[in-house]
Amino acid sequence: MRARDAGVTALMADQTVGATVRVVVETILARIRSEDYGTDERLPSERALAVELGVARNTVREALDVLETSGVIRRRAGSGSFVTGLGELEEPAPGEAASETGPLDLQVMRGILEPEMVRLAIVNMSPRRIEDLGRTLSEMENVQTDANRFARLEDEFHRQLAEGTGNPLLIACYALILETRRQSFRAALNRRHLTPNRIQDFQRRYNQLFNAIAARDIETAAEYMKLQLTEEQKILLHQD
Repeated sequence: MRARDAGVTALMADQTVGATVRVVVETILARIRSEDYGTDERLPSERALAVELGVARNTVREALDVLETSGVIRRRAGSGSFVTGLGELEEPAPGEAASETGPLDLQVMRGILEPEMVRLAIVNMSPRRIEDLGRTLSEMENVQTDANRFARLEDEFHRQLAEGTGNPLLIACYALILETRRQSFRAALNRRHLTPNRIQDFQRRYNQLFNAIAARDIETAAEYMKLQLTEEQKILLHQD
């Protein structure tokens, strides 16, 4: 575990840090890890984060205190909070749960969470968030042969859906799923199974899913999500 992650973990172990504060800390950390908030980039204001995450402004302030104390962010008077970074390593070391989770266990959890996640996202996503999701889909559709890039964009698509739910706890839970999906077994599966033809097939499926989301068609979107998960499980079990 990198030093700053360890520092955050130690501070969050303090019993005086509330559960909601912990969720906000994990949510911001997940965005930093995914480079949604890049190094030296200014974070949204406390007020904006509070509205977006559905928590009190004091909760956001406490979470930022934890991150500042651990060196993940720095505050500038009159300017806001800026990302310092998580250290020299490009990827964080997986947490214990992520490192102990195998591919099939991961698929089980995705099957439980993702269909309901897309339902909640459709109810809560603003038009602007849907537009952002569409831009990610456009990037996915431009990929022809780069399996790893397609997989990274898949993760970003799902991360945006998680954030679109507006539920801080769900966002934090899904951040753990994304952390697990970044393990070495996923890269090996990408090289083996994400052929150009299969990438094209997945692009069609994600296009159908996005169209249902944009139309606010909850049942159709949930069904497309289930079909995508089924297809990925077939690949994982070598049944196709």
